[in-house]
Amino acid sequence: MNHVQLGQSDLHVTPICLGTMTFGEQVDEATTFSILDRALERGINFIDTAEMYSVPSRAETYGATETIIGNWFSKRPGARQKLVLASKLAGPARGMNWLRNGSAHVTQQDIVDSCHASLKRLQTDVIDLYQIHWPVRHVPSFGAVYFDPAKDMPVTPILAQLQALDGLVKAGKIRAIGLSNETPYGVHEFVRLAEQHGLARIATVQNPYCLVNRTFENGLDETLHRLGVSSIPYSPLGFGLLTGKYDVSGTEGPNAPAQGRIAKFETVRKQRWGRVESLAAARLYNALARANGLTPTQMALAFCYTRWHVASTIIGVTSVAQLDEDLDAWGTTLSAEVLAEIDKIRWAHRDPAQ
Repeated sequence: MNHVQLGQSDLHVTPICLGTMTFGEQVDEATTFSILDRALERGINFIDTAEMYSVPSRAETYGATETIIGNWFSKRPGARQKLVLASKLAGPARGMNWLRNGSAHVTQQDIVDSCHASLKRLQTDVIDLYQIHWPVRHVPSFGAVYFDPAKDMPVTPILAQLQALDGLVKAGKIRAIGLSNETPYGVHEFVRLAEQHGLARIATVQNPYCLVNRTFENGLDETLHRLGVSSIPYSPLGFGLLTGKYDVSGTEGPNAPAQGRIAKFETVRKQRWGRVESLAAARLYNALARANGLTPTQMALAFCYTRWHVASTIIGVTSVAQLDEDLDAWGTTLSAEVLAEIDKIRWAHRDPAQ
């Protein structure tokens, strides 16, 4: 795999990134070490984590993923130097009382404190890409569809957020900054204010993107292209919907393997990935893959891997076998006919997991 540059930063990464939100919940430490070892062995140089991981987030596992990765670094001399390490500070608490005591705000000091805590858990001196996990303002996200001005409230301004992040860059704690679950407006404001005030410029945006959620293509793709910001999408397999493992019909909702996230976690089942409409659309895409001699995983990943606007696709796995399957899908191409059929399904079902 050739390495790609992230935005206008000096970070160069593989076009596949290992996401880690399952580490510490679905995946124990020993298995995590095996997955990380295998990713490094196969040439992956980019991993992404977050202070709130593992997922679903809860008080008992807050910070667990970063801690496990830090333990792996400590037991693998030289591994840290081979990787571009990304992490994320959580946005407003959204009902998580263990996060900043449930505060609906994120202050400049919170940004600094979160970074220092992540550095300690990760057992490293610097985080290469530090991202805001979700906006520090009201936006429709995580399954919400409509912006509601009535839900606006006073928050730390974007300029102040940038100043805190810029201070961390200048202090050598982070190398580049990014956003996640952002809107075109947010991206434009972060870039505009950074250029106006000579502050660190965002390099990346990490939003969902997959066959059952292509809302990224409704304007954010142009925004990132025009502004020179890279897309590093997450959930290319739609929380497992696009692997085919939920394709057995049930009376309602996914009739899923017991260890699948949608079956295992009630919080996920109630979200966008657990919608009946998302499952129905996913089954159509999965059937299309099989009809064309592909596994559902191969087609879903190839779709993301080959899109012009994707710099690096974030994959999530629970085993070494899953990691190998996802990496082996690299190089798969989809014919014009298959892409046309994909677009037909989207036209009929739109983006049910948005």
